[in-house]
Amino acid sequence: QGKFTLLRDTRTDGSFLVHHFLSFYLRAGCKVCFVALLQSFSHYNIVAQKLGVSLTAAKERGQLVFLEGLKSCLDLLFGEKEEQSGQPSPLQFISERASNLKALFDFIRTSLTPAGGDSSKGPVLLVDDLSVLLSLGATPVAVLDFIHYCRVAVCSQLKGNIVVLVHSSEDSEDEENELVVNSLCHHSDLILWVEGLATGFCKDVHGQIKIIRRLSLQLMAEQDHVQIYQYKIQDKNVTFFARGLSAAVL
Repeated sequence: QGKFTLLRDTRTDGSFLVHHFLSFYLRAGCKVCFVALLQSFSHYNIVAQKLGVSLTAAKERGQLVFLEGLKSCLDLLFGEKEEQSGQPSPLQFISERASNLKALFDFIRTSLTPAGGDSSKGPVLLVDDLSVLLSLGATPVAVLDFIHYCRVAVCSQLKGNIVVLVHSSEDSEDEENELVVNSLCHHSDLILWVEGLATGFCKDVHGQIKIIRRLSLQLMAEQDHVQIYQYKIQDKNVTFFARGLSAAVL
């Protein structure tokens, strides 16, 4: 509890980790607020069904709060601002000059604050993917402030967990995105860094994952613990193995 996990992908797609954490926390009975900025609800629901979880059922019983970023953006940009609750849209900053993510933070805090008869376990905030906020016009400082407030509210006050996906590239000219990624790396308790193979595409090895446990954040001042595995994504699961030990090689 109280952990911040950063999912980082370079030269490949790390969204399989988002699907894993979403289904994992829902099966564990946690209250999940999913800020989905990259894909539609139906996309996540189809993948979740393959993993044995129904997002529709989770929404109906109040366990899953789903913010469909694509739909919210279109509603804001094309003037369909009909808010049933009278509250501003969580992505209100798109239509305002000020890059202020307060409305999004308020939406998350309200969604995850336990109600009287709520029997869910620790709350979880899942964001896919944070880089989209920069593309929508938010400044790096606003994004980092937003994550800081989320960590205080979710990790410290509510004793929950945060899982965030960001895209990165070593040779990228997007300085704002790299600033956000590097800053988040310094604050994360656990980093799962998915990378494409340096040698190019391989049908039996889809990439490698670097698992960095940030022991240096704790008082003992130990060195970070790093493990590196290669993986192959299959229809309903992912196979991990030591580097150079895939089934195709052996």
